[in-house]
Amino acid sequence: MPAPRAQEAVTVSVFVQRFSATRRGARLARRLATHRLDRWHLPYGSRASDTVTLVVAELAANAVLHGRVPGRDFELRLTYDRSAGLVRVEVSDTHPARPQPPEAAPEPAPEPAADAEGGRGLLLVAAVADRWGVAERTGPGKTVWAECAVGAPDGPPPVRSQAERYAHLVAQGKIVPKPFTAADRHDMPHYEVPEDAPVPG
Repeated sequence: MPAPRAQEAVTVSVFVQRFSATRRGARLARRLATHRLDRWHLPYGSRASDTVTLVVAELAANAVLHGRVPGRDFELRLTYDRSAGLVRVEVSDTHPARPQPPEAAPEPAPEPAADAEGGRGLLLVAAVADRWGVAERTGPGKTVWAECAVGAPDGPPPVRSQAERYAHLVAQGKIVPKPFTAADRHDMPHYEVPEDAPVPG
């Protein structure tokens, strides 16, 4: 009888899901990604979770707004390599147009207007992800991917947080923050809090 072999530890986890190419689908992709990260011990509100969630939100929004083909879904794939401390986000759609990385553009793209609704998604991805790009996929379309260092399980956290990278882009003038109004949250309930309301302790 052969000696029993030691079982190797699982160091790579994968989550794959298809979503309708709608705003609701993009929102669901972001929420499920955050939930999956929490299941992988990258808890809600942590630097790693916030960074990966932002990348998922921006890539899913791009797939819905720019990569939408009627009747076709988009796919989200998350791969967490614990030993490398890396989460890879892949969003695939069936539209043939490919986004061009800013450094590969023949001339700098014009900055979006301060009051523009969009145009900052890939700038944000480039700011918070360690690497990103566009790859071929089986079938029509393309896969836009990004890799985020989340730190080794017991190692130090990534060098800069999402907020620090965002602040750096604002300081360089690459992003002009848009004031947030109640109209921006048309699908969410609105609450008014009196000024003299007690602060929870």
